[in-house]
Amino acid sequence: MTTLLAEKVLIIGYVWPEPNSSAAGTRMMQLIHSLQAQACEICFASPAKPGEHQFDLHSLGIQQQEILLNDSSFDDFLRQFQPGLVIFDRFMMEEQFGWRVEKHCPNALRILNTEDLHSLREVRQQMLKDAVKEDALGHHLQPALCQDSMTLFNKMSGSDLAIREISAILRCDLTLMISAFETNLLQTAFNLAPQLLFTLPFIYPDASPNSKPSFENRQHFICIGNFRHAPNWDAVLTLKHIWPQIRQALPNAELHIYGAYPPKKATELHNAKQGFYVKGWADDALTVVKSAKVMLAPLRFGAGIKGKLAEAMLCGTPSVTTPLGAESMCQSIEEWNGAVVDSLDAFVEQAIALYQNPEIWQAAQLKGDALFEAQFAKKSFYEQALFERIQVLQNHLTEERKRNFTGKMLRHHLHKSTQYMAQWIEAKNKLPPAQTPNTDP
Repeated sequence: MTTLLAEKVLIIGYVWPEPNSSAAGTRMMQLIHSLQAQACEICFASPAKPGEHQFDLHSLGIQQQEILLNDSSFDDFLRQFQPGLVIFDRFMMEEQFGWRVEKHCPNALRILNTEDLHSLREVRQQMLKDAVKEDALGHHLQPALCQDSMTLFNKMSGSDLAIREISAILRCDLTLMISAFETNLLQTAFNLAPQLLFTLPFIYPDASPNSKPSFENRQHFICIGNFRHAPNWDAVLTLKHIWPQIRQALPNAELHIYGAYPPKKATELHNAKQGFYVKGWADDALTVVKSAKVMLAPLRFGAGIKGKLAEAMLCGTPSVTTPLGAESMCQSIEEWNGAVVDSLDAFVEQAIALYQNPEIWQAAQLKGDALFEAQFAKKSFYEQALFERIQVLQNHLTEERKRNFTGKMLRHHLHKSTQYMAQWIEAKNKLPPAQTPNTDP
């Protein structure tokens, strides 16, 4: 295994990691475990409020540091900790803290962890809204061309979010992409240099567990996902719409919907008589997924790789999803552990077939085992490749930054404006409250 040159790693998180709440939390913990295997001293810092389900990083010997936006106390912290590697978890953290890192730790390698392309998700969501408004979807689950690179480029290039996100990528030494589709989109449509991007999917242990309940020992459908994530909530509403058709064919079946932070509008959908159960938070997501017979994920927009679907494969649970749901997870839909469909009628049909036919179900599970081994059970392979790339960057950082002249220009202009704005906000916050004149008679 390649050894990192950086002994100290600072991760600046948009939120505190919650691996049982979201795929993003799982991804972050996978990164942390990989860095710990390199004997790095890790500090996780975030300006976010503590989360209800956040992981206890102290239990792993990781320092937790609460930081403030627009406050020079972060500069003092940087000078004291002196990281050799800084990971910005999502582009907003690079925007806020990138200039401070460059100023006080100029030789630290700067890596952006995207989770997924936020601007791609936003554009696809807008495409869905436009299609619904124009009544152009018909029985289809998602708009046509939502995976066409040039269509996406034309829409994303007019998005402020895309400009901000891709600018952050250019300002960093390396960006971790979870989806090969998104890596290809950035390289071919946006002309980003390949050396700036590294595709790192979910990385699970090199062998999946063998203990998977059989068809006969499972029951019910499952849908799982953080309710604060817009594509997940949209999927729940889609399931509410089509569940009566599934229930009519399978009157004893139930749909169990799990996810962190369910709002009142979600819990109000709970209807035991119809077999539609909104369960909310799951203490152990893998346990509930493993006990279910079929996972349903009618995802109509979104980006990245879907952690729920990767973990369904890990648990031997067949799934029904959309082309967007399966994006970057298989070479062809024939490999999928269940069904990949683009219409509501086909979704219902495939869900019923998987649930009631043990031969179809077992064939799907075997496909999932093979797909998981091919796509995700390569922890040592991906870690080795990532740390080799990082080591090359560390050894040739000056030369690599010269090659990325666009990034240098963006850092110069944006960081100067961000720096002055942050300093102005900090100075303003330190002013005493304005005195209100006494108007009493």
